[in-house]
Amino acid sequence: MTLKPPAPVTLKPAAARLGWLDALRGIAALSVAVYHLALPFHWLHADHEPRYLDPGIFGVMLFFLVSGYIIPASLERRGDVRSFWAGRYFRIYPVVIVTVVLSLLIMPRSHSVIQGWAFDHPLLTLAGNGLMIQDLMGVTNVIGVMWTLSYEMLFYFFVTALFVNGRHRQSAPLAIGFAGMALVLGAWLPLGSLTAGGLPATRHLVLAAVVVVVTAMVCILTGRADLTRWGGTMLGALGLVLLLLNSRSAAFESLMIFATMFAGTVLYRLEHGQIDRLPALLCCAFVLTAGFLSGFMYNHDQALWRTWSETWKSFSFAYLAAWVVFAAGMLLRHRRFPRWLTWLGTVSYSVYLLHNPLIHFMNWKLEGRPPFTSWQDRSLQFFGFMAALLVISYLSYRLIEIPFQNLGRKAIKALNRRFPATALPARPVAQTSREPEPAAAPRETEPVPSGRG
Repeated sequence: MTLKPPAPVTLKPAAARLGWLDALRGIAALSVAVYHLALPFHWLHADHEPRYLDPGIFGVMLFFLVSGYIIPASLERRGDVRSFWAGRYFRIYPVVIVTVVLSLLIMPRSHSVIQGWAFDHPLLTLAGNGLMIQDLMGVTNVIGVMWTLSYEMLFYFFVTALFVNGRHRQSAPLAIGFAGMALVLGAWLPLGSLTAGGLPATRHLVLAAVVVVVTAMVCILTGRADLTRWGGTMLGALGLVLLLLNSRSAAFESLMIFATMFAGTVLYRLEHGQIDRLPALLCCAFVLTAGFLSGFMYNHDQALWRTWSETWKSFSFAYLAAWVVFAAGMLLRHRRFPRWLTWLGTVSYSVYLLHNPLIHFMNWKLEGRPPFTSWQDRSLQFFGFMAALLVISYLSYRLIEIPFQNLGRKAIKALNRRFPATALPARPVAQTSREPEPAAAPRETEPVPSGRG
């Protein structure tokens, strides 16, 4: 395929540029929260999960498309791996830590959102979830919905490894490669093979991962080009090993997640003239087809317990719907979206992390009461829950997310003044063209993709 020099970019006001991405995140967060609340399915008198379009999978895949579109662009715009990782840590961890701590302090063990395994193995849980790759190391997610953050973190590993080795423009081959593997190896890759030996094997894997990640991050924090390359390569290698040998989810789903994220990057490159239209569209068409067919071929029997879905249709049609909604948002990106929807996108990370604890809190407070049976009572419960979730999410955004993002910016500026980073050596000629300012400029308030637990 032919890589094209970046086209001139006419910058628009920040709100207009980011509106479509915020709107998509808002839709995804709302979909996941409604899925977990599950009230609409009770209203329909259904005794099972949705069979034809799983809103949880829809929200997850829509988040991953948005993440794939924006995360590599954020790193390339910065051109500084150390600043990128500092921003990610200050973006992701504070809300997670506060959510876990408050859940432990407020709710009784009988209604705790914290998984029971975490109470039995606290140090292992802390180490695995502290690395944020627990779902691929046989460690229980401290909060169930955090499983998608493991895939988000692995994507950061891959993006970093590609960038430091000058391969970050290879988004289309990577998307096609992961999608092709999902089609061919979707039911074959060994799941949890590194931790098949039980608790001792899990401890060893977590210890090894801690050593690798800490060493890699120390290398990156030095700001030296050679050590940054070592650190990024270490992260990429660890991520590939965990993905191919120790995935908890069905192999086709794990592989399609990364195919989807890299396809999102392809769409970013298409928008900014960094790749020809025909190769980009063929790549995305292949990824979309592979996602739909892999669900049809492999999401049966035991795989349903790993994808948390009811039928192959619930996975495949949700995957298709995520692409349709993302494509619609991209086509309408120059229009102004409803303010309430873009606002929902700005608080979507807190919505994602807080909705499950709030559901557990609600169930705790309603314990012993007769169940809601009428349409009016269930409607009141649903809208009351959603109103409380949005208020709490807004407070989380204002009191936790924004202050820590600002702190992260100050910390990295101080670090750069004290220990200036050295630039990575020039890339090969085919990859030296300067990245344009993104039409949807990445910012440190970008939320992290989320999903179902």
